[in-house]
Amino acid sequence: MSVTHVQALAEDIRREVARAVVGQDATIELMLIALFSGGHVLLEGPPGTAKTLLAASFARALGTDFGRIQFTPDLMPGDIIGANLFNFQTSSFTLTRGPIFTELLLADEINRTPPKTQAALLEAMQERTVTIDGTSLPLSDRFTVIATQNPIEQQGVYPLPEAQLDRFLFKQTVDYPSAEEERRIIARHGARGAAMAPEDWGVTPVADATKLSAAVETVAGVRLVDEVTDYILQLIRATRGVADLESGASPRAGVMLAGAARARAAIDGREFVIPDDVKALAPALLRHRLILSPAAEIDGRQIDDVVASIIETIDAPR
Repeated sequence: MSVTHVQALAEDIRREVARAVVGQDATIELMLIALFSGGHVLLEGPPGTAKTLLAASFARALGTDFGRIQFTPDLMPGDIIGANLFNFQTSSFTLTRGPIFTELLLADEINRTPPKTQAALLEAMQERTVTIDGTSLPLSDRFTVIATQNPIEQQGVYPLPEAQLDRFLFKQTVDYPSAEEERRIIARHGARGAAMAPEDWGVTPVADATKLSAAVETVAGVRLVDEVTDYILQLIRATRGVADLESGASPRAGVMLAGAARARAAIDGREFVIPDDVKALAPALLRHRLILSPAAEIDGRQIDDVVASIIETIDAPR
């Protein structure tokens, strides 16, 4: 598959998702980049902004298995990964697989469950395997998590541990739509009293396992020249020496940024990465990995402003 085919596949997926979801172009772009580079996406925003419909429509367009876990305070790790349950008829243990055994998993309101339960996703997101009673079980090579969370200021939420956040490729803030988009939403969805499934809106699969695997292989072959690699390195290391930050980005962030930049280039129809790919993706890749210092919090600094200032200080290669 060529980058032209990757670009065409991305456009097909966009078109199908748009049958059910109005707007959210930037979020869909990041989800496509995550898909082709093997990453996961964290969506933060208020209820009612189509995060669940977006994830379901995305899965429908891909033709992949789709699973959803509603995270609640009483959810246990076994409810996610499964467990060996004793069968009294056979006097033996039987493996009951949890909902994590899917290809695209929507972790809905992930920060409404305690960190102990959140940690059930750590191994799956990094290694695409889960361990049940000492036995390692593989997940799909295309296993992808799209998680939603409520703003931390709301009641009844738990902050995600740094190790959990670092496994997400992007954190995207989903805001309310523009007035024109909201008018289109009301006109399109207002005639229905209940939520409709993506297929009811005409969303059909335009991809399959073969196409997705070929696209991922093509993206991995997109050229990343030394000058752009050094630019990524400088951006990541610069986050560790800023007074406003208590904690900077990990080496994993640099690896993920390189892969995401390759995917963005392919979606744009290019066989090589340019500095603008890195610049465009850095905010969504860094905002959840950096921790403000107490002094910066007192001063009212925002993490996106700090990221923007870091990007401005590093000269991009020409």
